[in-house]
Amino acid sequence: MQVVDQAIPDVKLVIPNRFGDDRGWFSETFRADILADHGISDAFVQDNQSFSAQPSTVRGIHFQTHPHAQAKLVRVLSGAILDVAVDLRRASPTYGRHGAARIDAETGHQLFIPVGFGHAFCTLEPDTMVAYKVAGGYYSRAHDGAVLWNDPDLGIAWPVAADEAVLSDKDIRAPRFADLPPLF
Repeated sequence: MQVVDQAIPDVKLVIPNRFGDDRGWFSETFRADILADHGISDAFVQDNQSFSAQPSTVRGIHFQTHPHAQAKLVRVLSGAILDVAVDLRRASPTYGRHGAARIDAETGHQLFIPVGFGHAFCTLEPDTMVAYKVAGGYYSRAHDGAVLWNDPDLGIAWPVAADEAVLSDKDIRAPRFADLPPLF
């Protein structure tokens, strides 16, 4: 397993090894010891999974505040996504910046998103299934938050036009980044 720093060093691309033969392949998708060697020692407490039938489905930018703030280790079981992490840590030198990576079922790459980041993704293929491990707090509706997915202040190069994105009501109504109070 390789762990690669991204443009925002706390966000990591996790590349599991795959061992294949004529039957297919095998991969260890989670190793706490290897992740800890790369600074990821979060205690994962919950697994989540989503299915999006249509390409251009955007989920996020979501986060949870303390004491239920969450880190995520995201992987794709089928299909592909553009996965995005937005730094919401007010004191961070990368505050307001984002990192993005394509992750898909074919490569098995994963993205680690630490506490203090908003998380979003856009499906690139039909019938995309995303699974992610959650560390920190369990889901709490009272601590759930969002940022407008296509806020121009964030400058995210989404692979879908705003009028073509498949969105939830929550994501349509999310506040602008500039309107967020200090969160982390």
